[in-house]
Amino acid sequence: MTAETATHGESDVRKPAVGDSFETESSTTDSPVTALDVAGSGSTGSGVAELEGPNGDDSVQVGADEERAEDEGDRLFEEGEIAGDYLEQLLDVLDFDGDIDLDVDGDRAVVSIDGGDDLSKLVGGKGEVLDALQELTRLAVQQVTGDRSRLMLDIARWRADRRDRLARLGTEVAERVRDGGGREALDPMTPFERKIVHDAVAAVDGVISESEGVEPRRKVVVIKVD
Repeated sequence: MTAETATHGESDVRKPAVGDSFETESSTTDSPVTALDVAGSGSTGSGVAELEGPNGDDSVQVGADEERAEDEGDRLFEEGEIAGDYLEQLLDVLDFDGDIDLDVDGDRAVVSIDGGDDLSKLVGGKGEVLDALQELTRLAVQQVTGDRSRLMLDIARWRADRRDRLARLGTEVAERVRDGGGREALDPMTPFERKIVHDAVAAVDGVISESEGVEPRRKVVVIKVD
């Protein structure tokens, strides 16, 4: 098995091993933004550091939001690396082969396993095994970082293919309701799946979508508007 992971700094914390027990309660820690202390520069008093420009007469505003964005990217990349190490051990224990790829999509780390034989066994008929492995991986990350993880795990492109199918379904239903009128309800879905459908419906004029019902039977309803 090969693991395609990018190196991003060194960590002196012990990474979780397969078989470790995990605490499910997460702790929240606030990471204060460290102000840049540059000789000859002043403070704007608005949460940003003022740096002297290259010509000595300009100032460059470094926003605290930019620092937080960089910190968030580093945190998500670290989550992916921790998850990749854990999943590599898990595949070895289960005697499965696969390539592990790390990525960041928006505000969550994404770990994908592909390229091996019989990986569908780690997915399950409706993704139930994949969901369980994703939760275990999130707990493995939380064991190291102390923070609840929203990491997404995909195996054999099951989630990627599911995303494509749901996007097409949302577009087809939206166009059908737009042309025929009335409303149409889809089957119950997870929050992530419903968002994919909502986004697809939003791209079609003349219709809107809403979520109705209570989990786990909550579903998307597409409605024609004037």
